Amino acid sequence: MNYRKLGKTDYRISEISLGTWQVGGKWGDPFNHANADQILNAAVDAGINFIDTADVYGDGESEKAVGRLIRSRSERIYVATKCGRRLQPHTNEAYQPKALRQFVEDSLRNMGLETLDLIQLHCPPTEVYYRPEIFELFDRLKDEGKIQHLGVSVEKVEEGLKAIEFPNVTTVQIIFNMFRQRPAELFFQEASRRNIGIIVRVPLASGLLTGTYSTSTSFSPTDHRTFNRDGAAFDKGETFSGVDYETGLAAVGELKTVFPHEANLAPDALRWILTFDAVSCIIPGASKPAHLTSNLQALDRPAPTPEQMAAVKRIYDERIKNPVHYLW
Repeated sequence: MNYRKLGKTDYRISEISLGTWQVGGKWGDPFNHANADQILNAAVDAGINFIDTADVYGDGESEKAVGRLIRSRSERIYVATKCGRRLQPHTNEAYQPKALRQFVEDSLRNMGLETLDLIQLHCPPTEVYYRPEIFELFDRLKDEGKIQHLGVSVEKVEEGLKAIEFPNVTTVQIIFNMFRQRPAELFFQEASRRNIGIIVRVPLASGLLTGTYSTSTSFSPTDHRTFNRDGAAFDKGETFSGVDYETGLAAVGELKTVFPHEANLAPDALRWILTFDAVSCIIPGASKPAHLTSNLQALDRPAPTPEQMAAVKRIYDERIKNPVHYLW
């Protein structure tokens, strides 16, 4: 495993880490603690020391599994969770310091911890980034010892740029992959200048970039890849990175010619992300140990050649950029 510094936190974290949106099972299935324990322990065994979760994953069950892992292992494992998505309705007006404080305390209780290494605002409405009182709350929580650092998870580049103006924001979690390349422009530059840790989520575009999907692939009715393609439940960009499914399949077909002889594109797609020095870590998910094994293969891949990098950019520019680039 290789390790990178997580911005101003000074944590040294595994460049391939673990996101736990589906760690208890497939998207939409009931949370399975035995499965979660198997994946989480396998991750630590492989050298992963940064786990990202959220209070809404499995309605708190994911946090409980992560807390159980941390308490059972001797290794230093950094835990990041998120707050805000439990607000109903999820609006700017609902974001109040009192509610967020309660969410932090609930997460501490769920995980059986005294402090959180990193708490992240969970993709709040854009207006929240213009409210200093929300960010000031986390200074008080840090003084109280309940958190160590504050980060944000964002949908849009503009939200990331606004968030890092607040001096107590140490990390930004953002979607970045071969189908979502805009962050590599101004945002990566500004984040590096301010020593902000960048946590990359949705690195495989909800599985599209594994190269294993086809027009005949089916997803369960409770899977967001079925019901959220048009943004019916939450931001459309969280599902296939906002790329039209058929368009994505066509682009993946071209990518397979850039990285030939690979039945599974996932390791190359992750390795591509790691060529960007601004990235602190990637948090691909796993609903079974085999997914974790696949993700970790990225560490053994050679860096893409200049010709491969140029080809990925060309495919993005020709097939993906126009409908996606300017939305997020």
